[in-house]
Amino acid sequence: MNSSGGYEDGRIVQSVLTVAIIAAYLAVLTFVALRARAAGRFEEFSVARRCLPLPLIFGSLAATYVGPAFSLGFVGKGFHAGYFYLLIALATPLQYVLVGLGVASRLRQCRDCHTLGDVMRLRYNRACQILAGIISVGLCAGFATVSAKVGGQIVTSLFDISLGRAVMIMVAITAVYTTMGGLRASVITDAFQFTTFVILLPIVFFWAISCRVEGAWNTLVAQGIEATRQGFQQTGGLEVLGLITAYFLGEALIPPYANRALASSSTAVSRQGFLLGGAFCVVWFVVVFSLGIAARAIVPAGCGEDEVLLSLVRMSLPNELYALMLVILISIVMSTLDSLLNAGAVSFTQDIVKPFYPVSDVQALCIGRLATLCIAALAALFALRVESIIKGLLYCYTTWAPAILPALIAGLWLKRPAPLAGLLSMLVGTGVSLLANTLIAHHYPHLDIAVAILPALVASVGGYVLGHLISQHRRPKTGGTS
Repeated sequence: MNSSGGYEDGRIVQSVLTVAIIAAYLAVLTFVALRARAAGRFEEFSVARRCLPLPLIFGSLAATYVGPAFSLGFVGKGFHAGYFYLLIALATPLQYVLVGLGVASRLRQCRDCHTLGDVMRLRYNRACQILAGIISVGLCAGFATVSAKVGGQIVTSLFDISLGRAVMIMVAITAVYTTMGGLRASVITDAFQFTTFVILLPIVFFWAISCRVEGAWNTLVAQGIEATRQGFQQTGGLEVLGLITAYFLGEALIPPYANRALASSSTAVSRQGFLLGGAFCVVWFVVVFSLGIAARAIVPAGCGEDEVLLSLVRMSLPNELYALMLVILISIVMSTLDSLLNAGAVSFTQDIVKPFYPVSDVQALCIGRLATLCIAALAALFALRVESIIKGLLYCYTTWAPAILPALIAGLWLKRPAPLAGLLSMLVGTGVSLLANTLIAHHYPHLDIAVAILPALVASVGGYVLGHLISQHRRPKTGGTS
């Protein structure tokens, strides 16, 4: 009886310690957010007065893209497919580097632009801005929904509450400081959270490898070879092409990244931020995929993809490190979620409301804050419908890239881009991607959802070329007569 009571007392002490660590972290995060001060003008809320230095741009970019998919999702992929999926995922840091070298500085040169929709208006017309705004808000809401689901899973691993309530807690905490502080609060808290998980995750990784895996590094190598071999055997060539394309283009200049390029203090800062972000991304991917491979020696083989990391830390770490790991995961989710909420709210205000209703700066700020809360509510409402982290991510990727990228890239590089070309590209790309995703989900479930990006991209580029040719045919010829 006494030993049982002592065991129960020990569990209570451990639970209190875990909760205390999480509460202390959230208190510090709240203090950091409050120090960022509330945004007083819409330009502060949207682009932080375009004065963000390189450390904040880099830290915020890294914290934003290292979201639920690039942490929990990729640990699960490493568990099931080893380094095979790492070879595919490396298309993402390559994209960051190329954006830094060729696109970020051009984007920063678009003066007085708060969003990608503003850029589309500058290079095309207002109709393209509105359509880009609708697509941007939808994308941010979709990504936020995936993040909210993961945040809820983390909270339920700590407290004995339903997933729905856990999602509401995570989203509410993030929405509060994002609503008040806007982009500046988002960037500063992201940089703080980035520092947290970039220090703590390697500690957890080396603890799991050295202390909990028999044979340590030799086991890691053996498990990695076996898992990678299985990954190659289970994935077809068309799916590989679709996955590489999706990871290469799916996150290219999504609204949170574009907002940071526009908010940087100079074109050089914008370029360097993306280059450093790409370099860090490679290191992060190696760590999380290796963590998934290490989990094969600890976690049961039938563990679900999204549950591998939580199961690993629950089974292998002492209570104190388990609490630290929850801090890491909370940081990862919140740093992505706050960026998505802010970017979606800014796009809604700037690209959807302002073109129809001229509003004052104060009114725009109020609309942006209200939109932040609305997008947060939608994310919390639909989070429980997300089947898996990676699948939800790929669905957003396969919609975003065809809908926006061909028109955006052409608009930044061509001297006289045709408005009809941009409009057709976005309409056709969005329509075909939604149709392809629906067909794969209901009629070709054996295919990976990433395959949908291939026909959608072809259709989007085709729509742009067609619109350009029609505009060229309609354009009156100039010149004198003999």
